Amino acid sequence: MSSEKTNSPETLEFDGLTAVVTGTAQGIGQAIAAELGSAGATVIGVDRDTVDLSNSAEAADFFRSLPRVDILVNSAGGVVGQTHTPLDELTDDAWHAVLDANLQTMFNCSRAAAGRMKESGFGRIVTISSGAGRSVSLTGIQAYTTSKAAQIGLTRQLAHELGPFGITVNAIAPGFVLSNPSSRAQWDSYGPEGQQALVEKISVRRVGEPSDIARGVRFFASPQAGWVSGQVLSIDGGHSLF
Repeated sequence: MSSEKTNSPETLEFDGLTAVVTGTAQGIGQAIAAELGSAGATVIGVDRDTVDLSNSAEAADFFRSLPRVDILVNSAGGVVGQTHTPLDELTDDAWHAVLDANLQTMFNCSRAAAGRMKESGFGRIVTISSGAGRSVSLTGIQAYTTSKAAQIGLTRQLAHELGPFGITVNAIAPGFVLSNPSSRAQWDSYGPEGQQALVEKISVRRVGEPSDIARGVRFFASPQAGWVSGQVLSIDGGHSLF
């Protein structure tokens, strides 16, 4: 768990607010923490090495230990080292490991944070889903697509439920972002021709960077998005046009 605050005199839109960002050990989570910190938030970063957020008791204890929670960014998750396994060979343990890392962790953290946000009558919850949640997993991981789609469904339901308490809930569906060892291994596996083919399917002709996603989170958490809730923003360079 880490805490940081980097104030800039020009951009203090989150001054006085505390943001909890999960999955800050690398990539997208790190970039989000830095982005919110640069806008004045006190950022509390947490990763599975410090707290097992897929465990409901540990997640509840962690959030109870915090002085306040104004912004929650559910960035933790991923494929937990898995690659494609044919459906008829997929084990229960492999299936549940990915669902726990993504959906259960989001549920535990959102549930724990919501109570704190209700107390103050204000809150922002942003979840990092995936383009796989709106389409299919490029690597064919069934549980990943399922959990990411479920995150989008839960986002909408929580927006409906928590809106009367001054809490907005939104999600971001990133495209292909080189952000961690798993995504880099996937990129390398395509080889030069496969990489070029992927880039050519992206309108702006490049893969994403963690900072691309972080800027979307900053918008959803900002005062400018106070009337935006239950939405899913695809940040993918124009890969999914719908």
